[in-house]
Amino acid sequence: MQGQEKAHWWQTRTFVLLMVLMSIAPLLWPTIPPLVDLPGHMGRYRVQLDGDAHAWLADWFDFNWSLIGNLGIDLMIVPLAPIVGLEPAVKLIVIAIPALTVSGLLWISREVHGRIPATALFALPLAYSYPFQFGFINFALSIALALNLFALWLRLARLGHLRWRAILFVPLSCALWVCHTFGWGVLGVLAFSAEMIRQHDLRRDRASGHWLESWVRAGLGCLPLALPFVLMIVWRSGDHVTGQTADWFHWRAKMNWVLMVLRDRWMALDIASVTVLFVILLKGVRDTRVEYSRNLGLSALFLFAVYLLLPRIVFGSAYADMRLAPFVFAIALIALRPKPGLSMRGAAVIASLGLAFFGVRIAATTASYYLYAQRYDRVLPALDHIPRGAKMVTFVGRRCQDDWTYSRLEHIPAIGLERRFAYTNDQWSMPGAQLLTARYWPAGGFAHDPSQIVTDQYCRGEWWRPIDLAMRWFPRDAFDYVWLLNPPAYDPSLNRGLVPVWRSGTDVLFRVDHRDDAALRDEGIGNGQPLFPRRKGVSSPR
Repeated sequence: MQGQEKAHWWQTRTFVLLMVLMSIAPLLWPTIPPLVDLPGHMGRYRVQLDGDAHAWLADWFDFNWSLIGNLGIDLMIVPLAPIVGLEPAVKLIVIAIPALTVSGLLWISREVHGRIPATALFALPLAYSYPFQFGFINFALSIALALNLFALWLRLARLGHLRWRAILFVPLSCALWVCHTFGWGVLGVLAFSAEMIRQHDLRRDRASGHWLESWVRAGLGCLPLALPFVLMIVWRSGDHVTGQTADWFHWRAKMNWVLMVLRDRWMALDIASVTVLFVILLKGVRDTRVEYSRNLGLSALFLFAVYLLLPRIVFGSAYADMRLAPFVFAIALIALRPKPGLSMRGAAVIASLGLAFFGVRIAATTASYYLYAQRYDRVLPALDHIPRGAKMVTFVGRRCQDDWTYSRLEHIPAIGLERRFAYTNDQWSMPGAQLLTARYWPAGGFAHDPSQIVTDQYCRGEWWRPIDLAMRWFPRDAFDYVWLLNPPAYDPSLNRGLVPVWRSGTDVLFRVDHRDDAALRDEGIGNGQPLFPRRKGVSSPR
């Protein structure tokens, strides 16, 4: 039997441990993991931890604890940050995400196939998928936990501990929902599909009706995962809750998300890597030596169906469908296994190629993160020139066209909030979806995300301002400093009343000289545009 065969080198516990350790390599060097949204979350954590100690933070932000399905790292830093500091705590938790993702994928593979198939190694680079690169960290943590919990679900069923599984997964499913709703949903899909196959196999000798009965019994078997439905209703029924669900069946975007599952810095490498994944998946269809597991194959099909049905925006959070795409790939890849008769040499070749693929992706991601960390190191010294409690407006330049390589500066202003307790205008403000909302009314339309994003022209379908309008409109009497990062070219006359105190290349920090505020307002400068300029087809900011 397969379970009694001698384990090959890629099936040993030592190899699994090495893969887990290898997965954290890109995150070891950067002080702040260079994930797009992460600095913004770190600013919120600072208010969460120290808001009571600095009265001005309460004047700028409302922070209220509530039971929402998006609290993973927000809760974890509470005990950890006082011990090691906020930035090291965040780094440690973020490092754990790819490690848990890799361990979860390999554990699921072992539970389903008895041994880790060689093809499973091609799924490991998805630990650094595009949603992780974007900084959806509560989501990424919940998915990493969901993969490991699914492996535990399978193991308990294999060992016949169904009663213990039912008892154990009631609190575990609730905890996963609190981490992030999406992880709980993914666990539910995976558990239901696996349970349906298990129930079918128990009744496969029946002449008819076994699929319908298996479906019903699978639903009953997954009832221990259902309690978060109640939590969901309580969460979304509050009068303060905002956030629309919209943009259904955007097929062009869905096709793009599939191509972007490994998006990082180098487009050619990232697209070539996705092509490798497609080739491996096609191998399972055309190569007579490998096959798809019915268990994980059905799970992948269910996840793919959910991906097709998901809108782009759920409860105000954008890119909901994009987040699922990498894990459709991951589950489909680990569903592959060799048929009996494949030579050990053939399997070893596939495993070697999978390991090489993982190694190339890890090396590229390590180099990419090193370059991003250098960019952070060039701009963050500006914060040394900002006193504690200052009010700072930041404008980060970008193009209307979605460049493959993000600058990852979009939320770096929040490090000013995290390190200097300064006001920054890049916090998300969605009541019911985040614990923190901005209430610094003098800032007007420059109070929160995405007011920090500026461009050289109006961008169709976006809330971003052209930099000339942003520099003209921001209320100068509401801010002490202006920080420009990678700004597009703009009218230099708009710098009147701004004193440069730090510069690095095109990045510059200005101190606002309030003596000229009244005269500039008479000229239409700094009069505080109250709202984002609406453009046709604009969606709400995430």
